[in-house]
Amino acid sequence: MQAFEIVGGNRLRGSLTIGGSKNAALPIMAACLMCEGESVLHNVPDLADVRQLMVLLGRLGVVCERDDSGAMHIRVEDEMNTHAEYELVSKMRASVCVMGPLLGKRRCAQVSMPGGCAIGDRPIDLHVRGLEALGAESELAYGDVVLKTKKLKGSEIFLGGPFGSSVTATANVMMAATMAEGRTIIASAACEPEVVDLANFLNACGAQIKGQGTPQITIDGVKSLQGTEHTIIPDRIEAGTFLVASAITNGDLKLENARLDHLLAAVEQLRQVGVIIERTEKGMEVSSSRRLEPVKITTQPFPGFPTDLQAQTMALLCLADGNSVITEKIFPDRFLHVAELNRMGARLRKEGPTVIIEGVKRLIGAPVMASDLRASAALVLAGLIAKGKTRVHRIYHIDRGYERIEEKLQSVGANIKRVND
Repeated sequence: MQAFEIVGGNRLRGSLTIGGSKNAALPIMAACLMCEGESVLHNVPDLADVRQLMVLLGRLGVVCERDDSGAMHIRVEDEMNTHAEYELVSKMRASVCVMGPLLGKRRCAQVSMPGGCAIGDRPIDLHVRGLEALGAESELAYGDVVLKTKKLKGSEIFLGGPFGSSVTATANVMMAATMAEGRTIIASAACEPEVVDLANFLNACGAQIKGQGTPQITIDGVKSLQGTEHTIIPDRIEAGTFLVASAITNGDLKLENARLDHLLAAVEQLRQVGVIIERTEKGMEVSSSRRLEPVKITTQPFPGFPTDLQAQTMALLCLADGNSVITEKIFPDRFLHVAELNRMGARLRKEGPTVIIEGVKRLIGAPVMASDLRASAALVLAGLIAKGKTRVHRIYHIDRGYERIEEKLQSVGANIKRVND
């Protein structure tokens, strides 16, 4: 295994380009299961999760290839297999996004119960319930969810869950509904930009989807979809992570290919902390005041503060002048990074789904263990400002969602390197 070794204290200065969105690319790649002919996807990030999905799609009869420009060419050559097996799905929760396309096109989907990051319970009952409403029959067999149907029919479907709308459930039901007979209305649909990007891709393929980006999406089923060319949106979580990286080091970064409109809630909270964020022609520019103000943050579905930026922002608030409060409403157990930040001198106290953050003057370098993708990023950010050396173990988590993050940080002045553990 590998680790990051970081010597803190350097201010970040310069320009970075934000890559394509992982959370948009994965369901769009899966949607290609339903397309006739070839689809060409631009701005697909080169990440461990993307490579893992390419392997899974290969098992399902799909050819995925990158050309010299980095564009991904996807075409279906064999529609016989409908089984997404445990050995692949257990490594990456997003593999469950093949469920809707398989059911929509092949009328059968057998998908292993998903794995992924250790951030709390994330059941797939909303996915199954939504697909059952379209006419699928479901059963659990040997750890697999098996969905079958002779014909999908449009329906009115409510997808609200105990912690709000589900992005992946919305994507799965929307994909299956594109090939159902009649009209489907998804109520309490997820509004995230990644859902909008998927709908835009499907519409370019011939689907008839309206209302994406709102809590009610309407889909009129079509008989076939044709491959198309599409550019994946920028990754708002990568952009948000680098916003915090600049702020925590009192740096000055220009983030190209970053969309401020996808990060309005996070930008507003960071501005209250004392981070200066300006929209530019190419993206955003960020710097910060020397004094960081404490704030209260509650994670919410889009357009609220994203749960995927909770850990990174917590690292920043460790250095605020006063007490901050973060409440996690999406994944209430997503706090495994708290103990690791405390090892670095932070003063964090967890009370149920809430963490009280007492600001300190400085963090101290230490060996720490990454527990999930975004916690990894938070520990790297803490290491950038900590006194002395920090070693972040289990960085395979961070490679799932950030494309060569150490190289990007090195390019703007960070003292970070990848080492064998």
